[in-house]
Amino acid sequence: MSDIYRILLGIAVMLIGLWMVIKTELLLEWFGEVDWAEEKMGYGQSRLFYKLLGTGVSFLGILILTNIISDVLAAFAGIFVRP
Repeated sequence: MSDIYRILLGIAVMLIGLWMVIKTELLLEWFGEVDWAEEKMGYGQSRLFYKLLGTGVSFLGILILTNIISDVLAAFAGIFVRP
């Protein structure tokens, strides 16, 4: 992938994650409560789950933007390949 497309993709993924953190209420209206979060973390924790998910997406965008994601994926693939 060329550098310009990688940078644009990284910025787009970061903005989606930022949008998820800012518009948590909208996500809660669209997708509803997360049963796992409500059961394991307590009442009202679906908002926290959506914010953590958005933070993770933003972090993924930063990894794509800086091209660290290729090193991470190569290391992960190395687990499954025999030497």
